[in-house]
Amino acid sequence: MPSRPRRIQLAARLATAMALLTGCSAVGGIGGDSADTELSVMANTTDRTSMRAVVEAFHRAHPGIRVTVRYADTNTLQEELPRRLRGGDAPDVFTVWPGNGNPASVVALEREDFLEVLTLRRFGGRIPPGIRPVTDTDLGTYVVPVTFSAIGAIYSSETLETIGGTTPGTYSDLLQLCDTARRNGKVLFALGNATPWVTQLVDYALVATTVYADDPDFDAQMEYGRRTFARSGWRQAMAKYLEMRDHGCFSPDPLGTTYEEAVKQVADGRAVGVVQVAGTLPDLRAAAPGMHFRMTALPATDDPGATRMPGAVSAAYGLNKDTPHRRAALAFIDFLGSERGQNLYNKSGATLPALPNDSYSVDPAVAEVARHQREGTTVPFMDQRWPNSEVQQAHFAQVRALFAGTSDIDRALAAMDGAYH
Repeated sequence: MPSRPRRIQLAARLATAMALLTGCSAVGGIGGDSADTELSVMANTTDRTSMRAVVEAFHRAHPGIRVTVRYADTNTLQEELPRRLRGGDAPDVFTVWPGNGNPASVVALEREDFLEVLTLRRFGGRIPPGIRPVTDTDLGTYVVPVTFSAIGAIYSSETLETIGGTTPGTYSDLLQLCDTARRNGKVLFALGNATPWVTQLVDYALVATTVYADDPDFDAQMEYGRRTFARSGWRQAMAKYLEMRDHGCFSPDPLGTTYEEAVKQVADGRAVGVVQVAGTLPDLRAAAPGMHFRMTALPATDDPGATRMPGAVSAAYGLNKDTPHRRAALAFIDFLGSERGQNLYNKSGATLPALPNDSYSVDPAVAEVARHQREGTTVPFMDQRWPNSEVQQAHFAQVRALFAGTSDIDRALAAMDGAYH
């Protein structure tokens, strides 16, 4: 429960937001800002093409508002944004990381009272329940989520057909498919654990089911100290990760295989697929232009109805609470949350609108991701709910140690619990 002063602040800001929702406009639907309003936006360099399309369309709808975007890489954004917000010279609208775990995340910035509450904006009612844990805090909604990505198994349709296999619906089917791939001189999944961030993906894909299917409030219980990694479905997920390794499901030398080499193994048909983020699809298509790919959830049990998929907001934007151009900034935020804004932003990549709508043409490769998103059977990427970045680093290190044979599951989970607390 927020403190009384914080509740009073929130009530005042909600009243302001309500007034802005009903306010009349002077220029392009935006009252209170001059006809030559200059709006500043800060975004990740990876979103340059998407943001450019949005800005051009927004300017056509609001010719009196000029939007200037500055792009920066992840490290710069996470270091610079909090500093500029404290110094009073931050942009009007800026990238905010969903959930927690870095200085420019929703939780961290809201805690310092830097973000405008967006609970009453029209897009707020369209935020799927599965992503609210990383867009909202106890006090309300503080970002407009724009893109939605996922982690799962990406299969080459051609290679899968070559071995006479079909996408598995259960964990037993998955192990059988590993056998089928091996009998045909291939591995089911290329695994590039020489690249640190790749180490986490199989665990994440399995944990979505082994933890969250039965315990959807696991993250909140972790925060309250009522759960631990060691006494949860994380143990089953790690055991299955190692079982898949021992069953021959992965590349012969995962610790000697990089992300780039894993992509090559799929492209040249040595591997049937890879467990990766949806953002890997453009790399796979560039490496193998003639191949067709399909992304599915990685089953962790023999109950298909229990299968969950890690799906998360990847790009999101917040509004500077102290912006002098609040009405214009809210108009831009609202455009990002509109069907047109969402569709324009996601058109160039292998992502989905974070706010699903029927007018978006879904890439067939991620049709199952879209289904899980619609049905609410996704869970946030696990690190988005962790209190610090050390947990993820501990996870990277422990998976590598497990594959090197220098650790075991007990020690791995103990290290993650230690980093969490």
